[in-house]
Amino acid sequence: MSYPPQRHEGPGQVGGRLRPAHSPPDLIMPSGVEVHHLATGATTAGDFGLYRWEMPAGPSGPGAHFHRTMSESFYVLSGTVGLYDGLAWVDAGPGDFLFVPAGGIHAFRNRSGPASMLILFTPGAPREAYFQELAEIASSERILDEQEWAELWARHDQYPA
Repeated sequence: MSYPPQRHEGPGQVGGRLRPAHSPPDLIMPSGVEVHHLATGATTAGDFGLYRWEMPAGPSGPGAHFHRTMSESFYVLSGTVGLYDGLAWVDAGPGDFLFVPAGGIHAFRNRSGPASMLILFTPGAPREAYFQELAEIASSERILDEQEWAELWARHDQYPA
């Protein structure tokens, strides 16, 4: 394995972007989950997307699924998060990490008290649009039929397992 092709010529430049820890969430799901868009595909030139999920007590999280175009990684910051690697559920705690390659079946669930984790997508797909759509559906209490779910998931590279 070698380094990727050079993407910057010339001397270094100022380009860092700080997001203070106390920044308000970018999205609050009807379940109370707070989503922080730490770095979106748009801000990283498509390199990655990094999101912090702050989950209140109570069940939350998607069913088993996979992505065709991106990998997804989970890093638990606090609490206990159920992580599914396609074979088994594990109760993951602070410092636990799960990497899922493109095509890998996975899921996560908060099945206990408050928990927080980082979710990393590579490359940086526009996941914030998917999260926003899910929040709007839940807020409106709209019921999607199978075809509508299939269309939503296909638009966002989300395929049920």
